[in-house]
This record gives sequence, structure tokens and C-alpha cells, in this order.
Amino acid sequence: MTANLSITSAASKNRNSAVPGPTFPAAHPGWRAALPALILTLLAIFVLYRETALGMASIWARSDTYAHGFVVPPITIWLIWRMRERIALLAPRHNYPALVLLAVAGFAWLLGEMATANVVPQFALIFTLVFAVVAVLGRSVARSMAFPLLFLFFAVPFGDFTQPKLMEWTAKFTVLGLRLSGIPVFSEGQNLVIPSGNWSVVEACSGVRYLIASLTVGTLFAYLTYHSLRRRLIFVGISILVPILANWGRAYMIVMLGHLSGNRLAVGVDHLIYGWLFFGVVIMAMFWIGARWREDAPPAVQTELLQQPGDSRPDSAVWLAAVAAVLVASIWPLAQWRVDHDVAPPVKQLAPLAPIPGWQSEPAGSIDWRPRFENYAASTQVTFEKDRQSAGLFLAYYRNQDQQHKMVSSTNVLVTNSDPVWAPVTHGTREIAFLQEAFTVRTAELRAITGERLLVWQWYWVNGRWTANDIIVKAYTVWSRLLGDGDDSAVVIIYTLLNRPGEAEALLENVSRAAVPAIEAVLRQTRDAR
Repeated sequence: MTANLSITSAASKNRNSAVPGPTFPAAHPGWRAALPALILTLLAIFVLYRETALGMASIWARSDTYAHGFVVPPITIWLIWRMRERIALLAPRHNYPALVLLAVAGFAWLLGEMATANVVPQFALIFTLVFAVVAVLGRSVARSMAFPLLFLFFAVPFGDFTQPKLMEWTAKFTVLGLRLSGIPVFSEGQNLVIPSGNWSVVEACSGVRYLIASLTVGTLFAYLTYHSLRRRLIFVGISILVPILANWGRAYMIVMLGHLSGNRLAVGVDHLIYGWLFFGVVIMAMFWIGARWREDAPPAVQTELLQQPGDSRPDSAVWLAAVAAVLVASIWPLAQWRVDHDVAPPVKQLAPLAPIPGWQSEPAGSIDWRPRFENYAASTQVTFEKDRQSAGLFLAYYRNQDQQHKMVSSTNVLVTNSDPVWAPVTHGTREIAFLQEAFTVRTAELRAITGERLLVWQWYWVNGRWTANDIIVKAYTVWSRLLGDGDDSAVVIIYTLLNRPGEAEALLENVSRAAVPAIEAVLRQTRDAR
């Protein structure tokens, strides 16, 4: 019995002296003030920039390309939530230098609003939110959740500028694939003609939806699956390349299905269904292959090392940083309100166009075409005739521009891809000389279903300055508004039937030189009449 008691006592002693389990330090006390300060700061910024935020949400709602924007903020919150235990151990420390970056972001937002360039204020809003986090919580905390904060930029509806080039690449690959398959093809721009019918590469065929969706999901997948920067960047690069190549294959496959089935398959709704099924299979295969090289999580960092001695005190200045961030962010909406307060009277009509030397005006033109520019304040369209040759002129005048009524916009084009009569063929630029200086205009060739062709030249006027570049138009507009001269602008489009290319170009050059002084006078008189 004595031996048994000895064994029992030893066992009890061993149990009592067992190594205790890991202990986790409590969250830093500074979060008691930092967290509510951050939440209130972000809410205040959303209120100040609510029009920009609502504008982004409206694009998510009406565009399938950017519908993923609705899930980006929840994913960001989830990413931060999953690392909450590690973040909570860090000491939130205000960072006043971040207020300078916040001010820069706000100024960029103001310039974007004045230029009515949607994407600039939207990116600036995200930058404002990120820099506000840095200002309130400090660089160490912001660095620990850098990816979730940067992932917010995927919420910005951005990427439409790639459509023309993606459409061009898709059309070229489809033509190449069809010819390698032994099918004769006549191609003109994005329009293809094969023995079984006609095909066109339109916006939905550009693949920009696939590209943006793949890049967004692929970036998130790379972050969650890999831990080395090299593998993450490689997979993000693959998520850009694969949807482009997959879209080329999708376009070729759809045309082949239509051709081989006598246009019974891959047309109408089937066209879209087959396309998304093909894209879904390719993307799933990409993720499946990428998962084979996944990296295990690195060894956990000892939690005792996350807090350094002396870091246990709360940051009493965090509320001051939060208030300063809100004050800096509020400057720019107030400045915009002040600029928008000086609204010029609306334009009722353009000043009368003076006669063009050597040309006779024709009220009813022989060219049945009108550019697809909308939401202008006033416009005019007239046809001129000389030696049995005709040329058309279209002017659209803009004043008090905003996001719904602006000259340079993705919806203001020469012809839409859904136009039942006209289709774009080529685009380019050409340098001409008028008003005693060299000037570059944008050129385009259009084709009608009747076989007629148009040669079109286009450029802009912004408060007395001429340019054909969309970005320079925005810069001129901002500069003019900052000087208090308003945003009066106009698009100038001249066109003629393209019977012989050389003759059509010479005709437009002659009519441009003759008409520009009269056009300049009309625009200046309209501006000065306010």
C-alpha cells in the first residue's frame, strides 16, 4: 500500500507540473480608442464623398463587367477579420505625415470631378480611405493589412480603355484560326465575312469582362494560396494572360460552331452561354493547376514578440488624428461646391454659322449619318457642296458639364457597335495645317450596309484651344475652370463620302481650312454670349 501511495503521489506531481499550453496576450489597449475613431473617420469620408461612392455602386449595378464591385468591400472586411488576432496585438499609433498623402488624394479627386473623369475621383476615394487608415492607425498596422486595403482598388470600375485593343486582337486571332482551318475569310476591321455568314467582334466579344473577373479572383487566389511574392506575381500574370488567350479561343470556337451547324448553334443566347461555359472551364482549370503549387503557411510568429516593451500604453492622440483626417478630407468637397456654384447660364442655341468661302450650304444633306454624341447643350449639322462634292459638318456644344452631361465620354462616339446601318472600319490620326499651325485630327472610316463609306475627321475645342486628344481635353477643362473661365467645349466633326481615298482626304482638308475660321467664330460668339 505504501508503494501504491508513492506512485499515486508521483503521478499527481507529474500532472501538476505539466507544461502549460500556449498563452496569447490580450489586444493592445490602444484599440479601445483607435477602432471607434477609425470607424467614424471612414464613415465621415463616405458621407463627404457619397456622390462618388454612389456613382461607383450605380456602375456595379448596371454593368455586368463591374458587378464584382459589390463583393470587393465585403471581401476586404473578411480578409482583415481573418487576421484580426495578429492585428489586435499591434499598437495603433497615429501618423500625421499620412495627412499630406490624404490631401494629395483629395486634390486629385477635385481635379477629377472638375474634369468629369469618373475613374479619377473613384481611385482618389479609395486612396483617401487607405491614407485615412494610415493616419489613424499608423504605418505598422496599415502595413500588416496592406493586401486587404489594396484589394479595395478592384472596386473601381476601370478597364474599358482596353476594349478597342482587345477587340482588335480577338478579330485578328479569329481570322487566323479560320484561315488555318481552311475557311476563306474577308475581314475589315472587326467585321468578318465567311461563306456561311457575317460576324462582328463587338464589345461583348472583347473579353474585357473575362479579363477583369480573372484578374480580381486570380489576385485574391494568389494571396490566399501562396506566400512568396514570386509565386503570387507569376499567378497574377497568368490570370491576365489566360483570359485573353481563352477569349481568342472562345471567339474562334463560336464562329466555327456557327459555320459547321449552318448558323443553328452559337447564335443568339447560345452565343453568350457557350462563351461563359468555355471561360468557366478554362478558369477552373487555371485554379486547379495553380493549387498544385500551393504553399503552406509559414511558421507562426511568436506572439510574445509582436508587442514590444513600452507599447502597452494607449495612443491618446488617435482622436486628434481622426479629426484631422476628416478635416483634410472635407476641404475638397467644399472646394468643389464653390467651383460648381459659379454656373454659367445654359446655352439655348449656337450662334449662326457664317458662309464658308467657296462652299454652298445645303439644309438637307445628301449624307444620311449623324454622330452619336448626346447630352450636349446645343448642336448643329449642315452639309456643304462645291463642284458636285459634298461634305458634312457636325458641331455639339457643351457647358456646365457633369457626370451625365459631358463631351468626352465612352458613350459619345461616332457610331455604336449596335448601329443597324453604320459600322466602324478603321481609326487613326492625320496632321493638317490650319490657323497657321500644324494640327492633328482623329480620323475614322465607316461603312454602311448599303456599301457606302464615310471618311470622318474629329477634333475638340475647349475655350479657344484645339486638340484631338481626350486626356488633353480633360486637362484644358480643369485649367479653364480653375481660372474661372468655365468649361465651354465643343466637338467638331467633318465627313464626306469615301469614293476615292485620295480625293476624300483632299476634300476634307480643303473644307477644314475654309470652315475653321467660321467654326472658331461660332464657338467664341456662343461662349461670349453668356
